[in-house]
Parts: sequence; structure tokens; C-alpha cells
Amino acid sequence: MSDDGGSGEQLTYARNDDESRFEIYLGTALAGFSEFKERGDRITFLHTEVFDQYEGQGIGSRLARFVLDDAVARGLLIVPRCPFIAAYLRRHEEFEDHVRWPPRSP
Repeated sequence: MSDDGGSGEQLTYARNDDESRFEIYLGTALAGFSEFKERGDRITFLHTEVFDQYEGQGIGSRLARFVLDDAVARGLLIVPRCPFIAAYLRRHEEFEDHVRWPPRSP
């Protein structure tokens, strides 16, 4: 899937199962990724990163939307251990029925 990232270059999304992560590219350059672990009917998001030179362009939010839409479309429950994905979910209530919040650490 792809869209225009606002810079005139194309944003492209990819699921890289070998690395257990979703990736986002600006043009041909890897701009960021979201690591996951999938087990049964759950997908746990562990870490999301946008590289420094691409920060402040909304790339992280576009990646979050893509990975969460993908999880919902595949009927998976979302477990947000990644702080970025968790914060995104708190701002986007449309995913509420698909989220299983992990227990908080003491």
C-alpha cells in the first residue's frame, strides 16, 4: 500500500515477516518500522521507530494507522506494549473493541 507523504515522495508500507516488523518507506528509503509479535489471534506491538531525518512529518502516525488497520482487517486483537502505538490508540477510539491492554507493571 502507498500514499503521498506530503513531501511529493510516495510513502509505501510493507510487512516484513523475516524481521517481524512493518516498514514504511519514503520513496525508496526506509523511514521507520513497527516491531510486532503475532501469536494466535493476537498481535503485540513492541517498538515503533521513525528515523531522525523523517520525524515531524506524520510518518509515525501513518505507520500506526496502517499497522492497526491491518490487524483489524485480519481479525487480530491488538496488544500495545509499544508506547507510541499505545498513545495512538488512546487518541483513536475507533480501535477500542480490538485492543487488549497489557497489565501495568508495578
